[in-house]
Amino acid sequence: MTSTPSTRALRDSRDGAPAPWQRTAAGANLLGADGNLGITIFEEITALAGTHSAINLGQGFPDEDGPAEIRNAARRAILAGANQYAPGMGLPVLREAIADHQERFYGLRPDPGTEVMVTTGATEAIASTLLALTGPGDEVLTFEPFYDSYGAMIGLSGATHTTAPLLAPDFQPDMAALEAAFTDRTRIVLVNNPHNPTGAVFPAAVLQRIVDLAVKHDAVIVTDEVYEHLTFGPRHIPVATLPGAADRTLTISSAGKTFSLTGWKIGWISGQAELIAAVRSVKSFLTYSSGSPFQAAIAEGLRMEDSFFTDIAGTLRAKRNVLSAGLREAGLEVFQPQGTYFVNADVAPLGIEDATDLARRLPELVGVAAIPVAMFCHPEGAERTRTMLRFAFCKRFDVLQEAAERISRLNEVL
Repeated sequence: MTSTPSTRALRDSRDGAPAPWQRTAAGANLLGADGNLGITIFEEITALAGTHSAINLGQGFPDEDGPAEIRNAARRAILAGANQYAPGMGLPVLREAIADHQERFYGLRPDPGTEVMVTTGATEAIASTLLALTGPGDEVLTFEPFYDSYGAMIGLSGATHTTAPLLAPDFQPDMAALEAAFTDRTRIVLVNNPHNPTGAVFPAAVLQRIVDLAVKHDAVIVTDEVYEHLTFGPRHIPVATLPGAADRTLTISSAGKTFSLTGWKIGWISGQAELIAAVRSVKSFLTYSSGSPFQAAIAEGLRMEDSFFTDIAGTLRAKRNVLSAGLREAGLEVFQPQGTYFVNADVAPLGIEDATDLARRLPELVGVAAIPVAMFCHPEGAERTRTMLRFAFCKRFDVLQEAAERISRLNEVL
């Protein structure tokens, strides 16, 4: 049968190379060995959680809304007429607030006119940056495990995704492996700190070594710092504050994690003006702008008292401890996170060798859902993490207590 034009468009490109959608899917571990497209592990586990009425600790979104004062600010902005396109760089009031936030917490002062850009979440900031600055022949270096969006966008760009491992139990990088992963083709080193999915927070010495290697290989440093206010003890250190980093670092963050407003999709990127201009050239043709009333509201949120930012970390620490206790009671080895709202646990002590298989059975077994860490890895890393599960603890205390109780009985039903 002759293929229709639309069918042909789904196949490999004319020269036999993977089509853009295939590169994207392969980068996010969504393309099977047979070339068929699968669904994300998040979709699969969420569906299983729904089927079995399980508590979903797989996806990392809170089950409580953010501060009322920020939500009310959005209502006021809507009623005041902030319902049309915002400027491509973002509302000036939000860019000013972002610059003030960076100065207030870290001593940085990006120019809000040329060095700060608002994006549709951190995801668009990452996509715009990778598509603007990398292409075939370039390498993008990330730590492994890595957030799946990184692999997808690196694949779409045509660049090669290289990794350096983070090893249990503390998930800090092996410095020799990190150095070996850099080459003269490393165009970007993409650093997620605090790190999803491991919960690691990198100390100054590790971050400075990354900067030094980026300088040596003339690479751009892109930092995903969306969990910047969610640390439990260690202080968050923006890479841009370190010697040698300012002129080659693009810093990405967002409102979703800090304010528990993930559905608003308000993110931002800051850095040297020429780099921001390059990223804007791509971002302008993705969404151009979005979320006008939400931008105005987040500007108010970023000006909240210091106590708000310290309190959210304290509350999450307590939630981490509730869930971790249930995991330990079930006999799992728990890797205590220093940041984010994810905790990783090893199921090997239960005699289980495949956490992905267990993740698919867990909703029915105990009524709790989790994500296998192997899904955030290339094949070698997947083998290294094949007995690990990631649980999200950004839920209400009563939900976490019930989840901990259910998980504690896991060994009884295996």
